[in-house]
Amino acid sequence: MNMALSRGLRCCQRVFSWIPVLIITAVVLWSYYAYVFELCLFTITNTLEKVAYLLMFHICFVMFFWTYWKSIFTPPATPCKKFQLSYSDKQRYDLEERPDAQKQILVEISKKLPISTRAQSGAIRFCDRCQVLKPDRCHHCSVCETCVLKMDHHCPWVNNCVGFSNYKFFLLFLSYSMLYCVFIAASVFQYFFKFWVGDLPNGPAKFHVLFLMFVALMFFISLMFLFGYHCWLVAKNRSTLEAFSAPVFISGADRNGFNVGIRKNLEQVFGENRRLWLIPVFTSQGNGHHFPLKNHSSASQNPLLPNEDMWDESDDGSEEGSLGEFTSVFVMCRIAYTCSVVSVRVFLYIQV
Repeated sequence: MNMALSRGLRCCQRVFSWIPVLIITAVVLWSYYAYVFELCLFTITNTLEKVAYLLMFHICFVMFFWTYWKSIFTPPATPCKKFQLSYSDKQRYDLEERPDAQKQILVEISKKLPISTRAQSGAIRFCDRCQVLKPDRCHHCSVCETCVLKMDHHCPWVNNCVGFSNYKFFLLFLSYSMLYCVFIAASVFQYFFKFWVGDLPNGPAKFHVLFLMFVALMFFISLMFLFGYHCWLVAKNRSTLEAFSAPVFISGADRNGFNVGIRKNLEQVFGENRRLWLIPVFTSQGNGHHFPLKNHSSASQNPLLPNEDMWDESDDGSEEGSLGEFTSVFVMCRIAYTCSVVSVRVFLYIQV
C-alpha cells in the first residue's frame, strides 16, 4: 500500500513538474501568434517593414526555441562507472561498521581517481544513494534522484538539472530569451504608442500589441538579473551551489579554487572555437569529472591527484555526437527559413 502511494505521488510530482514549462511554452506560442499575425500581417501596412520584421523575428524565435529545447531535453551528465564502487569494494564498505574504517576505504579507492575536493568534514565525498564517489563539483539532485556532474541548480522552468551537459545551453537560452524580448519590445513600441493614443483603430490587434509590449518588458527585466548573475558566475568559474557553499580542498575551503582566469573560464563552458559560442551545440571542455585548479602547486601536494594520468578518459561516440550536433544546426536553420517563407506567403495571399 505504501509503495503504491509513493509511486502515485512520484507520478503526480513528475506531471506537475511540467507545469512551468507548459506556461512558458504557452506564452511563447501566444507571442508568436500576436507578433506574426496580429502585428505583422494585420497591423503593419508597409510591405518591406513586414518582411524585415518577420525575418528577424523568426531568427530570434528559432534560436530561443532551440536553446530552450536543448536546456530541457539534454540529460544531466552523471559520474561514469569508474567512480562507482566495485562489487568487492561495496561489500567491504557495507560490512564495515566503523565510520573511520569506511572513510579509509573511500580514501584508498579515491587514490585511483582525479578527486581534489572533500566534504566539509574533510572526508571523501560519497553519495550513499547513488553509491558513487563524487567527482569534483558533482552533487546529488533530490528532484532528478541522481548525481549530476558540475551541478549548478535544478531549474523548474526547464524541468531539468542545469549542469555540465547543458550549462552552455542554459546560458544561451537566457541570452536568446533576452534578445527575443528586446526585439519584440523595440519593434512593437511605435504601434503600442499608436494604439495607446488612438492613432490606430480599436480591434483584436490592440489587445495583443499592448499586452505583447508589457509581457516582453516584464520578462526582459526578470531575465536581465538572472543572466547577469550567471555571467558573474562564469567569469569566476563558480556554480550556483559553489557561490553559496565554497568547495573544500585539502588546504581548506576556497571559493576561487577553480578560477583559472576569465578567458579560460569562458572556454571551459563555451569551448575554444569562438565561432560556436553562440550556437547551441555542445562545445564545453573536458568530461565533467575533473577540472583545472587555480593553484597548481597545491594541487600537486594533493595525495588524491598523482594518479590522475592513470585515469583513462572515454571519448567513445564523440565523432557521432559532433555529427549529430551539426546536423541539428542544419535542421534548425531550415526550420527558420521555412517559417519565414511561410509567413511571407501568408502575407502575400492575404494581400491578394
